[in-house]
Amino acid sequence: MIACFLPWAYYPDLKQEFTGFVSYGNAYGKPGKVLFFFSILSICFFIIPRIWAKRANIIVGALVIAFSVKTYLLYVSCYRGTCPSPRVGIFIVVAAALLMTVAAILPNLPIKEEKH
Repeated sequence: MIACFLPWAYYPDLKQEFTGFVSYGNAYGKPGKVLFFFSILSICFFIIPRIWAKRANIIVGALVIAFSVKTYLLYVSCYRGTCPSPRVGIFIVVAAALLMTVAAILPNLPIKEEKH
């Protein structure tokens, strides 16, 4: 969630750095809000010790990976001959999404043995 406030890309033609919440004229929207929502939802699913929460967390993780890759491509793609310089924040967002999904796939949930 902190990475949403860090610089994601520098646009030399605008002389401005974009973050997850700030873009020139709101051209790219505010993907930080979506990532914040999914992060909070994922944290809640990590805390809930039920199997349905762990399964739902895998779905949330997949959505976060898809959204973060889409956002990465949006922020670092060249347009009209201008290529922005990616900054550390966008890399942290993608890495955190991958880490969150791996953690969701490998939950630490004790399995109860059934008595026959």
